[in-house]
Amino acid sequence: MNLSLLKAPAGATKKRKRVGRGESSGWGKTSGRGSKGQKARSGGKVRAGFEGGQMPLSRRLPKRGFRNPFREEYIAVNLTDICRKFSKGAVIDEVSLLANGILRKKGNKVKILAKGEIDFPVTIKLAKISQAAKEKITAAGGSVEEVI
Repeated sequence: MNLSLLKAPAGATKKRKRVGRGESSGWGKTSGRGSKGQKARSGGKVRAGFEGGQMPLSRRLPKRGFRNPFREEYIAVNLTDICRKFSKGAVIDEVSLLANGILRKKGNKVKILAKGEIDFPVTIKLAKISQAAKEKITAAGGSVEEVI
Protein backbone atom coordinates (compact mmCIF):
# COMPACT_ATOMS: atom_id res chain seq x y z
CA MET A 1 0.00 0.00 0.00
CA ASN A 2 1.38 3.39 -1.00
CA LEU A 3 0.40 6.20 1.39
CA SER A 4 0.93 8.83 -1.31
CA LEU A 5 -1.94 7.31 -3.30
CA LEU A 6 -4.51 7.54 -0.48
CA LYS A 7 -7.45 9.78 -1.30
CA ALA A 8 -10.43 10.98 0.73
CA PRO A 9 -13.79 9.48 -0.30
CA ALA A 10 -16.13 11.52 -2.48
CA GLY A 11 -17.92 14.27 -0.53
CA ALA A 12 -15.52 14.12 2.44
CA THR A 13 -13.65 17.29 1.54
CA LYS A 14 -15.13 20.67 0.73
CA LYS A 15 -13.48 23.64 -0.94
CA ARG A 16 -12.92 26.54 1.46
CA LYS A 17 -14.85 29.78 0.96
CA ARG A 18 -12.56 32.34 -0.74
CA VAL A 19 -13.97 35.75 0.10
CA GLY A 20 -13.06 39.06 -1.48
CA ARG A 21 -12.48 37.66 -4.98
CA GLY A 22 -14.85 39.82 -7.03
CA GLU A 23 -18.60 40.39 -7.23
CA SER A 24 -19.28 37.40 -9.46
CA SER A 25 -17.97 34.99 -6.83
CA GLY A 26 -20.91 35.84 -4.54
CA TRP A 27 -18.50 36.82 -1.75
CA GLY A 28 -17.09 40.05 -3.15
CA LYS A 29 -17.19 43.70 -1.98
CA THR A 30 -18.06 43.43 1.73
CA SER A 31 -17.15 39.70 1.78
CA GLY A 32 -20.16 38.63 3.83
CA ARG A 33 -19.58 41.19 6.62
CA GLY A 34 -22.52 43.45 5.75
CA SER A 35 -21.95 47.19 5.55
CA LYS A 36 -20.30 49.35 8.21
CA GLY A 37 -20.29 48.75 11.94
CA GLN A 38 -17.79 47.34 14.37
CA LYS A 39 -18.01 43.79 13.03
CA ALA A 40 -17.33 44.98 9.47
CA ARG A 41 -13.96 46.50 10.44
CA SER A 42 -10.69 44.60 10.55
CA GLY A 43 -10.03 43.40 14.09
CA GLY A 44 -13.57 44.40 15.03
CA LYS A 45 -14.57 41.89 17.66
CA VAL A 46 -17.02 42.18 20.54
CA ARG A 47 -15.97 40.45 23.76
CA ALA A 48 -18.21 37.81 25.32
CA GLY A 49 -20.99 39.32 27.42
CA PHE A 50 -20.67 42.79 25.85
CA GLU A 51 -24.09 44.33 25.17
CA GLY A 52 -23.13 47.47 23.27
CA GLY A 53 -22.56 49.58 26.36
CA GLN A 54 -25.78 48.53 28.07
CA MET A 55 -25.20 47.16 31.59
CA PRO A 56 -24.55 43.43 30.95
CA LEU A 57 -26.93 40.81 32.30
CA SER A 58 -24.17 39.32 34.48
CA ARG A 59 -23.89 42.67 36.29
CA ARG A 60 -27.62 43.42 36.39
CA LEU A 61 -28.52 40.24 38.29
CA PRO A 62 -28.23 40.31 42.10
CA LYS A 63 -25.36 38.40 43.64
CA ARG A 64 -26.01 36.28 46.71
CA GLY A 65 -24.07 33.92 48.89
CA PHE A 66 -20.45 32.90 49.12
CA ARG A 67 -18.45 30.42 47.10
CA ASN A 68 -15.75 28.77 49.15
CA PRO A 69 -12.80 27.85 46.91
CA PHE A 70 -11.39 25.56 49.62
CA ARG A 71 -14.51 23.45 50.10
CA GLU A 72 -13.86 19.72 50.16
CA GLU A 73 -16.64 17.52 48.82
CA TYR A 74 -17.07 13.96 50.02
CA ILE A 75 -19.02 11.08 48.51
CA ALA A 76 -21.41 9.67 51.09
CA VAL A 77 -21.33 5.88 51.51
CA ASN A 78 -23.98 4.48 53.83
CA LEU A 79 -23.83 1.32 55.92
CA THR A 80 -26.61 -0.11 53.72
CA ASP A 81 -24.22 0.08 50.72
CA ILE A 82 -21.53 -1.72 52.72
CA CYS A 83 -23.96 -4.47 53.84
CA ARG A 84 -25.13 -4.97 50.24
CA LYS A 85 -21.66 -5.23 48.63
CA PHE A 86 -19.34 -6.67 51.30
CA SER A 87 -19.28 -9.80 53.45
CA LYS A 88 -18.05 -10.68 56.95
CA GLY A 89 -14.43 -9.73 57.71
CA ALA A 90 -13.98 -7.55 54.61
CA VAL A 91 -11.38 -4.77 54.58
CA ILE A 92 -13.02 -1.65 53.18
CA ASP A 93 -10.80 1.03 51.66
CA GLU A 94 -10.88 3.24 48.57
CA VAL A 95 -9.63 0.43 46.31
CA SER A 96 -12.27 -2.07 47.47
CA LEU A 97 -15.05 0.54 47.12
CA LEU A 98 -13.91 1.12 43.51
CA ALA A 99 -13.76 -2.61 42.81
CA ASN A 100 -17.30 -3.17 44.11
CA GLY A 101 -18.77 -0.29 42.11
CA ILE A 102 -19.65 1.98 45.03
CA LEU A 103 -17.18 4.63 43.82
CA ARG A 104 -17.06 5.55 40.15
CA LYS A 105 -13.55 6.98 39.86
CA LYS A 106 -10.30 7.05 41.79
CA GLY A 107 -9.41 10.08 43.88
CA ASN A 108 -12.88 10.80 45.27
CA LYS A 109 -12.97 11.57 48.98
CA VAL A 110 -15.28 9.22 50.87
CA LYS A 111 -17.18 9.52 54.14
CA ILE A 112 -19.00 6.59 55.75
CA LEU A 113 -22.41 7.56 57.14
CA ALA A 114 -24.62 5.65 59.61
CA LYS A 115 -27.75 5.15 57.49
CA GLY A 116 -28.76 1.51 57.83
CA GLU A 117 -27.62 -1.30 60.09
CA ILE A 118 -24.62 -3.62 59.98
CA ASP A 119 -24.61 -7.01 61.70
CA PHE A 120 -21.20 -8.44 60.76
CA PRO A 121 -17.63 -7.26 61.49
CA VAL A 122 -15.69 -5.29 58.86
CA THR A 123 -12.46 -3.30 58.93
CA ILE A 124 -12.72 0.22 57.55
CA LYS A 125 -9.62 2.15 56.44
CA LEU A 126 -10.83 5.56 55.25
CA ALA A 127 -10.19 9.23 56.03
CA LYS A 128 -13.68 10.21 57.19
CA ILE A 129 -16.35 8.32 59.09
CA SER A 130 -19.25 9.67 61.11
CA GLN A 131 -19.33 9.07 64.87
CA ALA A 132 -22.64 7.18 64.67
CA ALA A 133 -21.31 4.90 61.91
CA LYS A 134 -18.16 4.24 63.93
CA GLU A 135 -20.28 3.18 66.92
CA LYS A 136 -22.45 0.84 64.80
CA ILE A 137 -19.39 -0.82 63.23
CA THR A 138 -17.59 -1.34 66.54
CA ALA A 139 -20.84 -2.66 68.11
CA ALA A 140 -20.99 -5.28 65.31
CA GLY A 141 -17.41 -6.35 66.17
CA GLY A 142 -15.65 -4.44 63.42
CA SER A 143 -12.79 -1.96 63.60
CA VAL A 144 -12.18 1.53 62.18
CA GLU A 145 -8.81 3.01 61.15
CA GLU A 146 -8.79 6.63 60.02
CA VAL A 147 -6.25 6.91 57.20
CA ILE A 148 -5.08 10.33 56.04
